[in-house]
Amino acid sequence: MRQRLGSQMDFSTPEGEPALLPPTSMSWRIFKNPVALFIGGVTAVLLELAEPRVRDAIWQHSTFRSHALRRLQRTGLAALVTVYGPRTKAEAMIEGVVRMHGRVSGRTSEGEPYHATDPELLDWVQATAGFGFMEAYHVYVHRLHFFERDAMFAEARPVALLYGAAGSPTSQAELYALFDAMRQRLVASPIVLEFLEIMEDVPALPGVAQPLQRPFLKAAVEILPRWVRKRLALGDRWTLTPWERAFVKTTAAICESIVLPSSPAVQSCRRLGLSESYLYRRR
Repeated sequence: MRQRLGSQMDFSTPEGEPALLPPTSMSWRIFKNPVALFIGGVTAVLLELAEPRVRDAIWQHSTFRSHALRRLQRTGLAALVTVYGPRTKAEAMIEGVVRMHGRVSGRTSEGEPYHATDPELLDWVQATAGFGFMEAYHVYVHRLHFFERDAMFAEARPVALLYGAAGSPTSQAELYALFDAMRQRLVASPIVLEFLEIMEDVPALPGVAQPLQRPFLKAAVEILPRWVRKRLALGDRWTLTPWERAFVKTTAAICESIVLPSSPAVQSCRRLGLSESYLYRRR
């Protein structure tokens, strides 16, 4: 799983160049775990698809239906570059994303206009990503203290500004306030179920890990806020069985302890002259 996500880029060079976020950040700690990355990414997309303008900006202007695996790989790599990549490469990638957003506009199926550079939509996408990755790590890998959860949002502020999300949450309290503000905006859609069905079928995980894919999708649904899950009509079919929940947590725990030299996290530690096990030490 780790090799697939990071295989398209060498994170170990140029030697000594810092990332957008420091190695001491919560994001470096969380993103090293591929289970949290996969589950949290799916949770974030579900929240994004619940907002009609974001939903149709994604669905009408992407290749997800026809090239789902390629799109997933690009999205996963972009997240890893944002957190671990050398600053110059990360900034160049983000500039490209911002330019692309400038070309995305249209009307939702309900007739509402949208533009991908709308500050409200950028803030929502940034917030859903932060929530998804943080909550997946918190629930399935290691419990996070409230101050650690606040820190993740606060330290991501400079990155959010690069993406144009000037009003994105900088604390857990601001995140919950945003969820309340968006409560009347989120709606069910056949696209949400279509996304999950695509995710069931596409080989997003390497062969040996593919039996985990459906439990991981259920795990992503389970960490949605309850009212969002109810709103999206994601019922019992998407509830983990006790053995599935234990399996997900065990897999996440194993990934949290294995130092894989080819992973973006470990390569980035080497780039900065840190021990390969730096992010895997007990805290």
